[in-house]
Amino acid sequence: METIMLIIKSIILGIVEGITEFLPVSSTGHLVIFQNLIGFKGTNDYYVEMYTYVIQLGAILAVIILYHRKILDTLVNFFPKKVGYEKSGFKFWFMIFIACIPGGVIGILLDDLADMYLFTPVSVAITLFLGGIWMVYAENKFRTSSSKSANLNVTAKQALIIGLFQCLAIIPGMSRSASTIIGGWVAGLSTVAAAEFSFFLAIPVMSGMSLLKIIKIGGLSILTPNEIISLCVGFVVSFIVALVVIDRFISYLKKKPMKIFAVYRMIFAVIVLAAGFLGIFH
Repeated sequence: METIMLIIKSIILGIVEGITEFLPVSSTGHLVIFQNLIGFKGTNDYYVEMYTYVIQLGAILAVIILYHRKILDTLVNFFPKKVGYEKSGFKFWFMIFIACIPGGVIGILLDDLADMYLFTPVSVAITLFLGGIWMVYAENKFRTSSSKSANLNVTAKQALIIGLFQCLAIIPGMSRSASTIIGGWVAGLSTVAAAEFSFFLAIPVMSGMSLLKIIKIGGLSILTPNEIISLCVGFVVSFIVALVVIDRFISYLKKKPMKIFAVYRMIFAVIVLAAGFLGIFH
């Protein structure tokens, strides 16, 4: 019975991760809240943290599958001599590398502090609410009218701006997706281009972070067989759900504003804060 309950909880959290990872609503924040709400625990303190990073890899795999043609194109045309620097895969991935630098530095300096003090339902709810207000302001001020354009010919300056905004994602509840899309707006990208650049940026950022965290925690050797099964279930569920969500999200952004996600964040934050005051969370 205990194994079945662990798998059911793993499925629930895999769905949460798959839905929220690439929407501007903070997957980490939602996982913190739902893990606490359903009492998701393992035989040791490291299992929940391990689970979080493993299912994030499932969501990243969904990006790789959905955008495999673009990824292959950048690899086939990687060398500038073949197609010119501006259209080369080298330039594209170099811009991704530039965007990774600020977050990498901030992560090294502040990641442990964030883990220690900010991973609580109440702190996440506050960040969700404030981030929702910020999203509304940023969309009104910086979003361009060319929302359907997916031109990913990003400059070094634009990549650096997006990378700097991505640093905000170290705060649980802020959302990496929201931060990088807003950074894309500020840098002058269309909404679709900003979102797709955010997806590609997630591949090295989240893969690297997740793998490093898993190694730091101790790998699968510290887990029981039931916990490993739970990880696999969460990974697969997250992957399948993310496949559907990413495609629908891009279709949505071509037609409608992101304000609906900001409104959701604020409503959800109020509910979580109310639940916190009522003592529902542990």
